[in-house]
Amino acid sequence: MRFKKWCLMLLLAIATPLHAALTIEITGGAGNQIPLAIVPFAAESMLPQSMTAIVGSDLARSGLFRLVDPASPQPPHDPAEVRYAEWTGKGAEGLVIGSISARPDGKLDVRFRLMDVVKQAQLAGFSYTITPAQLRSTAHKIADVIYEKLTGDVGVFSTQIAYVVKNGKRFELQVADADGYGAQTVLASQEPILSPVWSPDGTRLAYVSFEQKKPIVYVQNLVSGGRKQLVSVKGSASAPAWSPDGRKLAIALTRDGNSQLYMVNADGGNLQRWSANSIIDTEPDFSPDGKWIIFTSDRGGSAQIYRMPAVGGAAQRLTFDGSYNVSPHFSPDGKSFVFIQRQSGKFHVAVQDLATSQVQLLTDTPQDESPSFAPNGKMIIYATEINRRGVLAAVSSDGRVKQRLSVQAGDVREPAWGPLLKNQ
Repeated sequence: MRFKKWCLMLLLAIATPLHAALTIEITGGAGNQIPLAIVPFAAESMLPQSMTAIVGSDLARSGLFRLVDPASPQPPHDPAEVRYAEWTGKGAEGLVIGSISARPDGKLDVRFRLMDVVKQAQLAGFSYTITPAQLRSTAHKIADVIYEKLTGDVGVFSTQIAYVVKNGKRFELQVADADGYGAQTVLASQEPILSPVWSPDGTRLAYVSFEQKKPIVYVQNLVSGGRKQLVSVKGSASAPAWSPDGRKLAIALTRDGNSQLYMVNADGGNLQRWSANSIIDTEPDFSPDGKWIIFTSDRGGSAQIYRMPAVGGAAQRLTFDGSYNVSPHFSPDGKSFVFIQRQSGKFHVAVQDLATSQVQLLTDTPQDESPSFAPNGKMIIYATEINRRGVLAAVSSDGRVKQRLSVQAGDVREPAWGPLLKNQ
């Protein structure tokens, strides 16, 4: 009787987050994919959702893994049960095994191990005690561990994304897991919402709202739900960008006429003008070390991307290919930046190496905008248009792996990839 009651509680606890706000279509893959078998964890069939399916979906979306059929006459759940010859014969180089067991207090014990099939050795092994509601987030953590062990890069499956959905005249700022599940509405408005950007600690979002009939920057606390207008000045405020320590924001203000860049403390104090000229400066972004700011300016006669020291100084033009380059964002390592480049009347995602100035176009869709790096620098999420409807898409930083994320209805715009969190 107790087991039946626990199963009912489990079903109720994890039933709500199963609906996907965004569906993901993968259109590409890396040249050398790692063959990996993920054996369904022991006893996970009692759950209404497969944890190993979530792990496999995460890894497949990266384009770096080729999932090997895990069917086995004697599926292993412990290292002593692994018959390596069987998995070598299937072509697997990595093998994931594990188990799930229910505790009397209603929680779950989850154990998993990552095995190196070639070396016949364990690469990683972790156990978690979780509530049923933490099933998806734990699956993302497991995928992060596997990704890091097999690629050497940090996994970002446990991160979140923010974006704006427009349905009719209603705009919603939403936050969801990186795979599109668990979408939560942060703000709903009858007026446009633009430019969401995450604070470095992931607890706040800065964004632009037109609810006062002009663009105003707000900072919203995702923990308490409270928010405040960042600055109150005449003219408009737009294009917020957090400093790496989260203490300041760079914004664009029209307080004194044309759009210029300003610095302001995160609590709205100590507003200081950062650029001063007769042209348009906008879309600032801090370098990861906080020493530089890149921004869009028409000071050369067309929209181009420039770089200046964060303490002020001479501006250096960075883009020369074409007459329209906008929306720059530094890569997490600060060695490159992503931006939107117009070519033959179409707008594509491009990335430029800061050392060599070499530019690589990453997309072939015509209406791309708002690119944002994943915190490991391996993927870039952006907005594009398919059949006259806004959708989100993602592309690897080398352009080889592409994903498309869409909702059943509405236009999706203005994506921003959240940071890695310390407890991840």
